[in-house]
Order: sequence, then structure tokens, then C-alpha cells
Amino acid sequence: MVFPRPAWEAFRDKIAALPMSASGWKRIFLGNAMDVEIDSASRVLISPELRAAAGLSKDVMLLGMGSHFELWDAARYTAHEAEVMQQGMPDVLKDFTF
Repeated sequence: MVFPRPAWEAFRDKIAALPMSASGWKRIFLGNAMDVEIDSASRVLISPELRAAAGLSKDVMLLGMGSHFELWDAARYTAHEAEVMQQGMPDVLKDFTF
């Protein structure tokens, strides 16, 4: 996940407020977070550790999710999307209109 600073601060506060029973997930979300800079060519360098943890290879996809972005390995996202489509539309979306 990639957050702009204000959205990250809100997310971080929600995660930090979770009970100790969620301490493992708190470590995953908060312990692996890092600030990154956007360079003059509008690029972001993702550390090797985060690339490995997220399974990112050369081709990636950046998906806008409202308050944040998701960064996916392109091949993994294609497989994930196909799997989601095979499951059919959940009931909660059947009456959704655009």
C-alpha cells in the first residue's frame, strides 16, 4: 500500500490503536512502513526489502483505492483479478449502481 501523508497518518493511528491481540499485524503494517521521496521524474524508489516482501518484479501496477494506492506485481495482479472474477459478484454489489 502507498499512502499520501495525511491518509497514512489516519491509517497509522487506527492501526496503532488496535489491541495487543493484533500485535503481529501492527508490526507488519507499522514496522515495515517507510517514507519515500518522489524524484524530479515523478518516480518513487521502492526499497529492495519492500519489493521482495510484496513480490514485485520488473512490471508493476499502481491501483488507486480512494485513500491510498496498491502497488502490485503486474502478473500477480492479473492472476488475482482473474480469480476474483471467477468467484462471481458478491451479494453486497448486486444492487450497486453507477
